[in-house]
Amino acid sequence: MDRARDYGAYPHNPAQHPNYGLSTYNFHNDKSGICFASHLRPLFNLRPGYLTFGDSSCSGLRHFPADTHLIAWMHHHKVDYDIVTDHELHKDGVAAIAGYQTLITGSHPEYHTLESLNALQEFRDSYGGNIIYLGGNGFYWRVAAKDEDASMLEIRRAEDGVRTWASAPGEYYHMLDGGSYGGLWRRNDRPPQQLVGVGFTAQGSFVGMPYKRVCFLIPEMEWVFKGIENETILGDFGFSGNGAAGFELDRADPLLDGGDYLIYTLAQSFDKRNDFMLVPEEVLTTYSNLSECTADAARRSDMVYFRTSSGAQVFSVGSITFCGSLPWNNFDNNI
Repeated sequence: MDRARDYGAYPHNPAQHPNYGLSTYNFHNDKSGICFASHLRPLFNLRPGYLTFGDSSCSGLRHFPADTHLIAWMHHHKVDYDIVTDHELHKDGVAAIAGYQTLITGSHPEYHTLESLNALQEFRDSYGGNIIYLGGNGFYWRVAAKDEDASMLEIRRAEDGVRTWASAPGEYYHMLDGGSYGGLWRRNDRPPQQLVGVGFTAQGSFVGMPYKRVCFLIPEMEWVFKGIENETILGDFGFSGNGAAGFELDRADPLLDGGDYLIYTLAQSFDKRNDFMLVPEEVLTTYSNLSECTADAARRSDMVYFRTSSGAQVFSVGSITFCGSLPWNNFDNNI
């Protein structure tokens, strides 16, 4: 509360004031999860500077406010950009981005309709568009929307996944798009690894860790490390979690990426302090998981790069806190 006062921040959590309207992270009075929500209600966390983690030792920014770290970096380096919204991707499909060479995501592109996910896939595979995925926990949940009312979305939290509530039996299918099966895109045969090479693997508190470079002596990858050739530890700093790899982590998985491309792992960050838990969809038993490695080995962030047959290039960082490291030291750093 002291920090909220010092920042002049709004001191109340919207979840404690339902008169503002509730989100799909909240509950009805009978404790069932809310599966419909509208952006026409007041959305405090879409305001730049909104503090999600007021008691943290870093910026405390998450979601859209955390993306301002990336916006600041682009302004500093005089990178020209346009902003395309999820609604535009859903409504216009690939036409919304077909005229661009490169698409950069924000820090947390978690929810996608079939239309928006197809637009990204087509941009990469048919147009040769490059994708720079600068977040974690992306392309995770399938959601539905209705073209006639773009302000509303629907989510069914089926089967498993990291979730604030679970859909009841018989409520796994969307209404707004005519009855598609909800839940994780992974359960709809579209794991994130197929699009960007990495997918959600572990969630922790709002802490960040450094990456360690693991890609050496591969001539075609040396350009990635231009200017930091002699540095092995990357991003042991940041305004989000105090490290470039943190909060929610993605990793590569050859069992899920389709095996169509040679994916280079550039750097990795492992949870050595037990700050993270493996996501539920990875867990089989107390002693085994789907990753074919130990839980300690699976709780990691992978920074990857690959090219597709269309000529597209994909770079993914596998971490929500990555963008918070971009402005560090007045934008002069190894991230």
